[in-house]
Amino acid sequence: MAPVNPPMIAPSILSADFAHLADEIDAIGGHGMVGGADWVHVDVMDAHFVPNLTLGLPVVQSILKTTDIPIDCHLMIDDPGRWAPPYAEAGAYNVTFHAEATDDPVPVAKDIRAAGAKAGLSIKPNTPLDPYLEILPAFDTLLVMSVEPGFGGQSFMPQVLDKVTRMRSLVDSGELQILIEIDGGINADTIEQAAEAGVDCFVAGSAVYSAADPADAVRNLRAQVTSVRS
Repeated sequence: MAPVNPPMIAPSILSADFAHLADEIDAIGGHGMVGGADWVHVDVMDAHFVPNLTLGLPVVQSILKTTDIPIDCHLMIDDPGRWAPPYAEAGAYNVTFHAEATDDPVPVAKDIRAAGAKAGLSIKPNTPLDPYLEILPAFDTLLVMSVEPGFGGQSFMPQVLDKVTRMRSLVDSGELQILIEIDGGINADTIEQAAEAGVDCFVAGSAVYSAADPADAVRNLRAQVTSVRS
């Protein structure tokens, strides 16, 4: 399984203006826009698993009414076994939770899938990949964090790309079937490194929402990845 072509860009609304969230999501695509965002990345933080507090299920339910872009929920929360399935039931396309938040990720993944969504597993920058390799067949997405989770605008940590390269090899050899996603510090200066390592889906927050034209920023990031692959 070669990297997804064309590459996927998932703007993170953590960097958007929460007072105008519907407009901010419209600005990146959907409703027939050519070349817009592939997913909307929604960071859910509970002020326990990470020190920040963001939005929750009611906001996600509202977002789902305003856009036709698939919603990619990244749950940085304690007790994902309790809280993850409702996001799938609400209609999120992909629901990702952290390996570090539970002793047994597989039942959570099964519940997410049973509720109708893709299941994703996320690992922090310093979390090793090896302990989770045998359970990855239970998941549709592996989200590799390239910053410490909790806040946007952090600097990219290139050392995590070793994990991406390892995953790309396992996927390309047919040992695993899973989408490789990266989140943290992705911008015009770092996306090509991530692309070379073999990422399929790129989460970008500030790089999209600090641009004068967020949709154009999405297209430019995708073009950078495409140029690396060609």
